Order: sequence, then structure tokens, then C-alpha cells
Amino acid sequence: MQKRMGEAVARVARKVNDTVENKTDSLDLANCKLMTFPVGIYKAMRSVTEGIHHISLANNELKSLTSRFITTFSQLREVPVEKLASMASLRSLNLRENPVGPEVRLLVRPLVPFDLLLSPEEPVPKA
Repeated sequence: MQKRMGEAVARVARKVNDTVENKTDSLDLANCKLMTFPVGIYKAMRSVTEGIHHISLANNELKSLTSRFITTFSQLREVPVEKLASMASLRSLNLRENPVGPEVRLLVRPLVPFDLLLSPEEPVPKA
């Protein structure tokens, strides 16, 4: 059991190091058996967080993401709604003051089994 945990930790460390060293705009933490988002990642990635636009957390066992995750990775451009919809314990998601387009608003509502809080749509300027 400890050997598998050690391998999982090493996998996360390699992926984080690769992102930091190559200054890529994405962090792939898919299939890392994460139950929480590791606190050490915030410190290890502090020099590149502003450039991270995509994070893959697919196929993990995450129970929650803290507000620190959202504030640290404030430049994310994609949130996989299908993954959020599969989080059985999720009760509410607040996306107010975020640029959620009208096409997403139409698609998301029937997919999510939780309260989705969005800012009112801005009126479309008339030509």
C-alpha cells in the first residue's frame, strides 16, 4: 500500500516539475489517485500559476476543491462540466462574476444536479 502511495506522489511531483520547468500552460494531474488537491503544489508552482489555463483532474477521487485552488489558478479557461456533474456530493457551484457565455448557460443547466449560481447575463449591444 505504501509503495503505491509513494508511486502516486512521485507521479504528481513529476507532472508538476514538468509543468514548471517547461512553463507550459497546462497541468495534467489525471489518474493520480488524488483525494484532495495537494497543498505543496501551490508552493511548487507559484512562479507559473498565472500562466496555467488548463488543469486536468480526470479520474481522481477528489472530494472538494478549496477556494485557494480557485484563487491560485485564476487564469483557468476551462471547467469540465461533465466532471462536475458526476460529483454526487456537490450541492452548489458559485460561478458569479465569471465570463460564462450564453451557449454554456443553455447547455449546463440540464446537466448539473446542483445549484449553479451565475451572474445575470449582460445585454447584447444593439448595432
